[in-house]
Amino acid sequence: MTRVIMHIDMNAFFASVEQAANPELLGKPIAVIGSSARTVILTASYEARKYGVKTGMTTFQGKKQCRRLIFVVADNRKYTRISAGIVAMMLDYTPLVEVFSIDEAFLDVTNSLKYIYGAPERIAYSIKARIKESLVNL
Repeated sequence: MTRVIMHIDMNAFFASVEQAANPELLGKPIAVIGSSARTVILTASYEARKYGVKTGMTTFQGKKQCRRLIFVVADNRKYTRISAGIVAMMLDYTPLVEVFSIDEAFLDVTNSLKYIYGAPERIAYSIKARIKESLVNL
């Protein structure tokens, strides 16, 4: 039997959570940063990435790339809570979930395909929709 392993990587996770939690940030270029004075960009929203803002840049470099960039201080507890909820949702599809990081996991959906969900693409789209829905309902 061929195994089917899915890799879920929620790019811009922190920024997406912040935009969902604060609708005023939706559609705007944001960068999630640490709380200290000397910090770097932890992640950038897709709107900020269009301007070349990247993870690891200093805040000065980020502002240089995008003058309208909005900085949001990271809220690790919020991200951990949201991530745990998403992992719990993944467990609805398979008990074989390996969490790799706060925004990344591997799912062995081999036994979920034939009997429950069908094609791997169907599972992937279902998971993606549920993640989006969970962010909307923060």
